[in-house]
Amino acid sequence: MISDPDKSIGRRYHAEREPGEDYYEYGLPRRITYLIDPEGSIAATYDLAGQDLAGHAAQVLADIQSRSD
Repeated sequence: MISDPDKSIGRRYHAEREPGEDYYEYGLPRRITYLIDPEGSIAATYDLAGQDLAGHAAQVLADIQSRSD
């Protein structure tokens, strides 16, 4: 989780909502998780639109574990 008051990070990672998308009028970003590897590259992207968030953390942790094996 990051703080992005000027929305520059969201813009860089294409997390800004487009006109017509839900919550656009509130300036809220899309629900996206990025798994960043130790070298700073994006190793995985998870678009959470309409997804069940209950298992999301477990999936990310499993992906981290599989990359460290």
